[in-house]
Amino acid sequence: MTSQHPGVDTRAVHAGRADLTALGVHVPPIDLSSTYPLPDVEAGGEAYDQMAGGGERLEGQSAVYQRLWSPGVARFEEALADLEGGEAGVAFASGMAALSAVLLACVGAGTPHVVAVRPLYGGSDHLLATGLLGTRVTWTDVDGIADALEPDTGLVVVETPANPTLDLVDLRAVARGAGGVPVLVDNTFATPVLQRPLEHGATIVLHSVTKFLAGHGDVLAGALVTSDAWAERIRPVRAVTGAVLHPLSAYLAHRGLQTLPLRVRAQQESAQVIAWWLAGKADVQRVLYPGAPGCDPAGLVGTQMSGPGAVLALDLGSYRRAAAVAQSCRLVTHAVSLGGVDSLVQHPAALTHRPVAEDARPAAGILRLSVGLETPEDIIADLEQAILAANVLEDQRQEHDSLV
Repeated sequence: MTSQHPGVDTRAVHAGRADLTALGVHVPPIDLSSTYPLPDVEAGGEAYDQMAGGGERLEGQSAVYQRLWSPGVARFEEALADLEGGEAGVAFASGMAALSAVLLACVGAGTPHVVAVRPLYGGSDHLLATGLLGTRVTWTDVDGIADALEPDTGLVVVETPANPTLDLVDLRAVARGAGGVPVLVDNTFATPVLQRPLEHGATIVLHSVTKFLAGHGDVLAGALVTSDAWAERIRPVRAVTGAVLHPLSAYLAHRGLQTLPLRVRAQQESAQVIAWWLAGKADVQRVLYPGAPGCDPAGLVGTQMSGPGAVLALDLGSYRRAAAVAQSCRLVTHAVSLGGVDSLVQHPAALTHRPVAEDARPAAGILRLSVGLETPEDIIADLEQAILAANVLEDQRQEHDSLV
């Protein structure tokens, strides 16, 4: 690279590819090996101890076994850590596996108490609320973090923008409240293109790589970016639990990073157009989007975040109307997940946030819309016909009810 401080677009293209010239290839090779030859018993044992204990594979060592190390996974980890500005990345088979590894590391260290700020992704909320992995949780808001800490608090967990209501969290305020307790930030919605939590006091950044990072709806993966010390705590958990990322998924995720900045900016531009259109619709009660009026009272867009992102939510006032709109879309796919090249709409309370406690569940009238790379006017036209179809269904129901 010719620039001393290359921009995010340049780093997205080149990060994790430093060894390719020496290998004589232009794109990262896919190594599907599940096991690797050992030079001798003693060297194999030393390599096993090195990696199973949380260290990185040393040059010249056997990789031993894919559950410990894989070259394609390592390249992706290096690339993502570069984009987030962290010392190390650790990739997993899913975002939930990544979160689970951090929680298990806290339990193993004798610090099982977690302080968490809602809203969170429904799976994260459910995992914390059930205490399935031996943790216990105190739910609070940002102002209550300091008072919620206990002697065995091992982690503070936040998500910003939050799933699914796009609430923004001031990460510097979180870090102040947490004191010396590690802070984990789910950065899935913003991506390192729009927000780098480590620069604002976070200790660990979590990604559902399935979403924007991979970006094409064909990868299931998760990742953490953090310090070398935390990575050494997390890797043994991944090795023991077997939550390793498959090499082919790592290749696809790494390839997705090359176009990440371009995709996020284009999707964000369309999301802003769609959000403003929805805000003018009498049939839509609220538009929840960091770029919409009243949705960023602390002014975090432009300071903590460089833009409002490509995910928004709309409140249609009732479950019946929201379900009708979701099911009436023709171009926008009615499906869970987000961050892909095609637009997706889903009903959080009935799907991704179904296991969340009733008093913390999103309102029944809310739909979440992940804006893809389609022409924004085409998405608007589809939403327009879906809203009209929902209105017709509602009129028919009211007419039927009046006759019964």
